[in-house]
Amino acid sequence: MLKGSQRKYLRGVAHGLKPLVQVGKEGVSVSVLDAIDRALVAHELIKIQIMADREDRQTMIGDIERGASCECAGAIGKMAIFYRRQTDPEKRKINLPS
Repeated sequence: MLKGSQRKYLRGVAHGLKPLVQVGKEGVSVSVLDAIDRALVAHELIKIQIMADREDRQTMIGDIERGASCECAGAIGKMAIFYRRQTDPEKRKINLPS
């Protein structure tokens, strides 16, 4: 579970990132979750563009968190930032403040 200060740090780190995955209006499918999982393994922190209605975005963010075992660090408009800590300590790119 991320603390508020850690979320803020991750949002700052993600500021310059481009979205790696795009979720369409159809929702979160298995292939989308696979793409998110691969991106999180490679990068730890990713931006996702969610092209759904405002009401559906929060539901999709929850579906992504559960399906990809990650946490949303923040969402503004159609962009959402997701983080999952790398399991291998040697491959970790992000050191979260405590």
